[in-house]
Amino acid sequence: MDVLSDVLAVIRTGRPRAAHVRWHAPWAQEFASVPGSAGFQIVLEGSCLLLPPEGEPVRLAAGDVLLMPHGSGHTLADSSGTPPPAPACEPDDPRYATPYAFDSVDPTGSRGPATVVLCGTYQLDPRRTHPLLLGLPERIHLPAGAGRPSELGSAVELLAAELGRPRLGSGAAVPALLETLLTYILRIWFAEQPARGNATGWVAALNDPQITAALDAIHGAPGDPWTVASLAGRAGLSRAPFARRFAALTGQPPLTYLTWWRMTTAARLLQTTDAPLKPLAAQVGYASEFAFAAAFKRAYGVPPGRYRRAGTAGARTMLL
Repeated sequence: MDVLSDVLAVIRTGRPRAAHVRWHAPWAQEFASVPGSAGFQIVLEGSCLLLPPEGEPVRLAAGDVLLMPHGSGHTLADSSGTPPPAPACEPDDPRYATPYAFDSVDPTGSRGPATVVLCGTYQLDPRRTHPLLLGLPERIHLPAGAGRPSELGSAVELLAAELGRPRLGSGAAVPALLETLLTYILRIWFAEQPARGNATGWVAALNDPQITAALDAIHGAPGDPWTVASLAGRAGLSRAPFARRFAALTGQPPLTYLTWWRMTTAARLLQTTDAPLKPLAAQVGYASEFAFAAAFKRAYGVPPGRYRRAGTAGARTMLL
């Protein structure tokens, strides 16, 4: 798998949720800060203002995509003068239990100009947050316009159709479309940064073919006996320049990142599979389950078995 696909597979937890909402002016809606999640807004019809806690309002037009990678609170409104009601569209909102659409009518009976928005949230596991995502800005705004990849618009149209008119199978289609949408948004944002002169850190790493080759090697086979020299060979660089370049862009030396990724992968496998510890240890590069258990406890503070049991109990509680 490539790095972005791997990162998204590891950090997501629970089911992503979404809504198809029609607001009529005058309207305003506050979205509460939800740490451990990422929220999005996509304007389908009309326009509105994004009112961040700090800074100037941002006008959003039809086709604009807004992603809050860190679950930051914000308000959408038809104008800066409309006071918002209590926060809504939170992850525990019971309306998120199934795909839904609703027409939000002002209590006074106003039927002013309408704005239609897709809003939703992705639940993330803060214990496995990748540094790639930690470095994202508080908000990612992709304005509508010619030149945007057609697959993003196609994903939005399919999601809007499923949420606007739930049918047989929508419960399976919506989560898949939401995950696809998140992938497309991040793919576009990462690809656009070098052209804007913003390619630093992980943005630069993912746009550096040589460092990406080493990262793909780690992610493709975390259990292989990688060394700095063998990873440098994958990158087509000599050992010392590769190690300096890798650390400068990712913030970690190559083998430190390798160990971190192995433990992150192990944590996901412990909670998503029932594989015995010995083959699981081998899968992430440890010759014995005892060496693996010691390394895992250093990383997570508990032995692998206890970590697995805690995750199973949590999943059972969610089902209840």
